[in-house]
Amino acid sequence: SSLESAEHSMEPPAVPEEEMPLTTASDPEGCQLFGYVGIEAVLDQMKIKTMKTGFEFNIMVVGQSGLGKSTMVNTLFKSKVSRKASQPGQEERIPKTVQLQSVTHVIEEKGVKMKLTVTDTPGFGDQINNENCWDPIIKYINEQYEKYLREEILITRKRKIPDTRVHGCVYFIPPTGHWLRPLDLEFMRRLSKIVNVVPVIAKADTLTLEERAEFKQRVRASPRGAPGVPRVPSQPQLKARTPQIQEDLKTHAISVYPQEDFDQDPDDRALNDRIREEIPFAVVGADQEHQVNGKRVLGRKTKWGIIEVENPAHCEFPLLRDLLIRSHLQDLKDITHNVHYESYRVRRLNESNQ
Repeated sequence: SSLESAEHSMEPPAVPEEEMPLTTASDPEGCQLFGYVGIEAVLDQMKIKTMKTGFEFNIMVVGQSGLGKSTMVNTLFKSKVSRKASQPGQEERIPKTVQLQSVTHVIEEKGVKMKLTVTDTPGFGDQINNENCWDPIIKYINEQYEKYLREEILITRKRKIPDTRVHGCVYFIPPTGHWLRPLDLEFMRRLSKIVNVVPVIAKADTLTLEERAEFKQRVRASPRGAPGVPRVPSQPQLKARTPQIQEDLKTHAISVYPQEDFDQDPDDRALNDRIREEIPFAVVGADQEHQVNGKRVLGRKTKWGIIEVENPAHCEFPLLRDLLIRSHLQDLKDITHNVHYESYRVRRLNESNQ
């Protein structure tokens, strides 16, 4: 009892005030030793760690030559990410076969780094005989899955496996008719099983006289031709063409991104339903700025006026940009890893076991 009373009577020595650990408001977020403790602090930790490691995003563009694939990618990321180092010769502009070309850039914005890889497919669909012209593209996508699988099954593997898998494939539909060509249907049918396919109508600002006449008839009968919309020739005509393409996709059982089977959250389903109503997007790419109402806007100048690329009333490029970057970039990567890559991994492991 005497020892206990002695222990209770002992008090810790006084510490000078200047030696007491204090936190100040000037400390950077995430570096404070003593601060607010809450579960939401995990989000700050994940944000700091992710900003240090960066992101990886791989996109593929497929379509005929002259549909503006490079211009569209440059407009999408507001930088010349798909420009080649040297201009090819006249005889090399249209290759005899589909030769895939990948260009990798590191884009940094507000401290966030993203390693962007753009894979172009020049010469796809340009030949007279396009039989099996999609084989090099399918082979390239499967090779990236195989490369990731070989790194994953190693006994001693890297902490972060380099990800070269294609997360999204933007397919450019030529604006020459009111239906999808057999080549377009067969390509999207085959690739929708191994990669996320996003179809777009390229060069939505082009029209012939015959299409213009049909466009006027469709506008009169279509409720989409509402007053107050600027008279950009491509927008209402392509809006009227969209239901026909959607019907072709459903008839041929082509599942484009975002797929209905992967909608689990009700909010995500409601958002994806609105996106699916607008697919395929009628897009316009441009790399030049023009003066409109005292502002510099990105667009294309025609005899009807200036088609503003970032104006939703003129084209659907903002919808495509929001889908690929703002709202569904991480979802594209998750579906690639959890669905497409997983299917490839199961098939390859079954083949090796047999």
